[in-house]
Amino acid sequence: MSTDSAPCARQLPRVATVGLGVAGLGPFLATLAAAFLAPPPGQALAIEAFLAYGSVILSFLGGVHWGLALVGAGGSEPAGRRLVVGVLPSLIAWPALLLDPPATAAMLLTGFVALRLYEAGPGAAGLPSDYRRLRTRLTAVVAACHLALIARLLLLA
Repeated sequence: MSTDSAPCARQLPRVATVGLGVAGLGPFLATLAAAFLAPPPGQALAIEAFLAYGSVILSFLGGVHWGLALVGAGGSEPAGRRLVVGVLPSLIAWPALLLDPPATAAMLLTGFVALRLYEAGPGAAGLPSDYRRLRTRLTAVVAACHLALIARLLLLA
C-alpha cells in the first residue's frame, strides 16, 4: 500500500467489488424484507438480526482503518487518529445494541455515514479509489435500509 497522502491506486480484486461487497448487502436486504413481510414473531427476529448484522459490519469497517494504521498506509493522516477511527465504529455499534431498536438503527446509521464521510476526507489516504467508490455505493444502500427499518419501527410503535 502507498504511504503517501494520496489514495492508493491499487485495484481491488473483482471478487471484492462484485461478489463480496454486494453479497454483504444480502443480510440487510433479507432481514429488512422480513421485518415488513414476515408474521409478527418473525418480524421481531428479523429486526434483531438486522441490527446485530449492522453492528458487526460497522465494527468490521473500522478494522480497515486499524489495518491501515498498522502498516503505515495512512499517508499524512496521523497513525494515532487512524487507530482511534478504527476502534470508534465498535464503540458505537456495541452500545447501540443496548438501546431500543429505533435508537439502535439511528445510531448505526449515524456510524455508517460518519465513517464514510471520514473516508471521503482525511481518511481517504491509503484507501484504493475503487474501494472508496464501492463504500459509497454500499453505504448508500445500507443507509437506505436503516432509514426504511426506522420507518418500520416507528410504524410498529
